Amino acid sequence: MNGRATVVGAGIAGLATAIGLRRAGWSVEILERRAEPERYGTALGVHPAAQSALERLGPGLAAALRERAVPYRHARIRSSAGRELARLPLERIERRAGRPELLISRPYLVDALLAELDRFGDVSLAFGHAVSGTEAGAGSDLIVGADGIGSAVRAAHFGGRSRPRRVGTTAWIGIADLATGPRDHGEIWGDGRFFGMTPVEHGRTNWYATVPDAVTAEELRACFATWPDPVPRILAGSDPSDWIRYDMRHLAPALPSFVRGGRIALVGDAAHAMTPNLGQGACTALLDAEALTGAVAARGTRDPAAALRAYDRTRRRSAQRVALASRTLHRLMTTHRTRARDTVLRLLPTG
Repeated sequence: MNGRATVVGAGIAGLATAIGLRRAGWSVEILERRAEPERYGTALGVHPAAQSALERLGPGLAAALRERAVPYRHARIRSSAGRELARLPLERIERRAGRPELLISRPYLVDALLAELDRFGDVSLAFGHAVSGTEAGAGSDLIVGADGIGSAVRAAHFGGRSRPRRVGTTAWIGIADLATGPRDHGEIWGDGRFFGMTPVEHGRTNWYATVPDAVTAEELRACFATWPDPVPRILAGSDPSDWIRYDMRHLAPALPSFVRGGRIALVGDAAHAMTPNLGQGACTALLDAEALTGAVAARGTRDPAAALRAYDRTRRRSAQRVALASRTLHRLMTTHRTRARDTVLRLLPTG
């Protein structure tokens, strides 16, 4: 073995990092505070670069994408009155990358990562193992904080200035047993609120929404009762017991580095938690995992500090630009100055 690594967190970022490190010949242990894998959530967007990262991590992940993911090729932004304002650049993304953006259910992706990890047969995965940031990986050559927006590793080793901040918006997500077509997919932007729809699997639709004054399912349905079809039908045909409601948060201010002390690195939300508006959270986590494990594989244990510096150079500015863009888009989507916003959107290029 090249070295010993401790990964704190068994979400998408942590599992992907563990796979990459084990493939590079490292001994890996994963410590997860939850009692079982976290399979909550609905659909995740996987952009072409993140698809390539997944495929390079392992054959089982490439197969999971082929079997479970659905292409996302056409979507538009409409006003709450039903007027088309713009089209999402999905066709342009596909032309440039040679493949479409994909959508996959989060539980499917988590299970695929766990199955890929099982191929090695010797990775230690401990659930129900809550650790403080200072306790984790005491005898390891590398400690990876993949423990989310409330990261104990970040708090212990990177100071408390960068921490979770509320953005003042409550989000709702769910899946409806209702088929929708390309003309329905995309987002509808209103006055301080929005509603989005994407495919997720045959005969089902992934949806997400924000509204400032809804606390119950009945209130959410009432807020969107007069919005364009199929929004009211999706909410009426979706079981509220399966909905997820949460306060949007992001990490601020941006960290000056994703690495510390020559053997500690942050990946995913622990490093750059962002609002979900660009749908890039899972993608940036996968790109982090690939970049970190690639840098470590290239240098082994000969110069771990140089490996971590290379990772930081590769990922920090890129990930933080995405986080800033997502936060900026959130402000645009939830503004009350809808006339000016909609005018700007109509001027954007389509296709």
